[in-house]
Amino acid sequence: QVQLVESGGGLVQAGGSLRLSCAASGRTFSSYVVGWFRQAPGKEREFVGRITWSSGYTYYADSVKGRFTISRDNTNVTLQMNSLKPEDTAVYYCAAGSTLTIRRSGYDYWGQGTQVTVSS
Repeated sequence: QVQLVESGGGLVQAGGSLRLSCAASGRTFSSYVVGWFRQAPGKEREFVGRITWSSGYTYYADSVKGRFTISRDNTNVTLQMNSLKPEDTAVYYCAAGSTLTIRRSGYDYWGQGTQVTVSS
């Protein structure tokens, strides 16, 4: 069992930056793929990006490519968000799974989410 906790959300002006962190407890991320998803009001939860813990390989949705960066350190996965736009406003979730996928169903463990609001 893996418990995930996100932190770092908040309110930022368009063009600004935020850094989200995802911490794991119960087990380490060592054998997992860690993904970031987001859900805006009235919309489905969508894939943002992922990192394979063992290799550090990352993959991003087109909507965030070049602006968002996922990295890892000893026990955390970080989502660095730059050049934020109002349309990035959403609740952001980290998730862990053993499948290299962008589908929500491929992730077994989810955090509670953290709100990111970008004002225009």
